[in-house]
Amino acid sequence: MAASDLAALLVAITCLAAIAVLVVAVISLVRTLRALREVVDVLREETIPMLAEIRSVVDRATEGLDRVDHLLDAAEDISGTVDAASRLTYRALAPPLVGAASVSAGIGRFLRRLRGETTSGSLTEPGRSGNVIEAATVDRRRRRRAGGNA
Repeated sequence: MAASDLAALLVAITCLAAIAVLVVAVISLVRTLRALREVVDVLREETIPMLAEIRSVVDRATEGLDRVDHLLDAAEDISGTVDAASRLTYRALAPPLVGAASVSAGIGRFLRRLRGETTSGSLTEPGRSGNVIEAATVDRRRRRRAGGNA
């Protein structure tokens, strides 16, 4: 055997080994692709119904939000109406109630004066108002208004 035959034999053996390695790699790649196809098929089978269910849940949530929005609008309308009604009621009832309170206080004061009591509860002479203001206090107030110091 000559050196060229030996070199050719070594190249042939190396090529066969490389082909064997490539065949093993291709077989492994085919197995991996089959497993990947199975995973993709399972994923499709499970995700498509999930996506449909998610879509229906989102639609129901959107409907619920629309209802809540309508309820909030109605609550705002009711709040405005109640606010306006309470203002109207206050404007309508406040003057008569204040008048009634004034009349009640006046009647009470009148009855105390008839009984001869002062506002503090002490007796005074009949016919006197019961409100006693000292002359010195009145005099000081007049001087302050006129610009003088007391």
